[in-house]
Amino acid sequence: MSSPELSTTGATEPIADGRHDPIHRPNPLRWISYAYGAALPAKNRSWAYNDLTGAFAVPRHLLRSQFSFLPIYLAFYFGFPGQVGIRLAMVALAASLAFIFSLSYMAQNRARRLQKNGLDGTTLTQRRQREAEAERAAYEAIHGDRGATTS
Repeated sequence: MSSPELSTTGATEPIADGRHDPIHRPNPLRWISYAYGAALPAKNRSWAYNDLTGAFAVPRHLLRSQFSFLPIYLAFYFGFPGQVGIRLAMVALAASLAFIFSLSYMAQNRARRLQKNGLDGTTLTQRRQREAEAERAAYEAIHGDRGATTS
């Protein structure tokens, strides 16, 4: 969809939530706080929207979530005595469980992060949103508006 989304209140004004503003990447400290769940400033909303719903949103989510588990991995590796192989196996087990956890709750995490940044809390990527709109348009072209009442 090339035009901004319309609000759901029936108005024809585009939503002014910042998702279509120029993209400003957050600085490294802000990105770290964002990776741990903090909201970004308003100037970074378009970056956050693209990060959470744009191309490669799933791999970015998985890498971001693994970054947030990094202190746990370091604690497992350096906090327990034993051979290097055993400590690496503990880290690999923790990483695989964290991967499954982050994959399982990806949609909820995306919606919450979008809400925290003042954006619509959708669980769909931009590509899936376009596909859903095309499917809806095709359905309406075939079946028309069956929800309208006639008087």
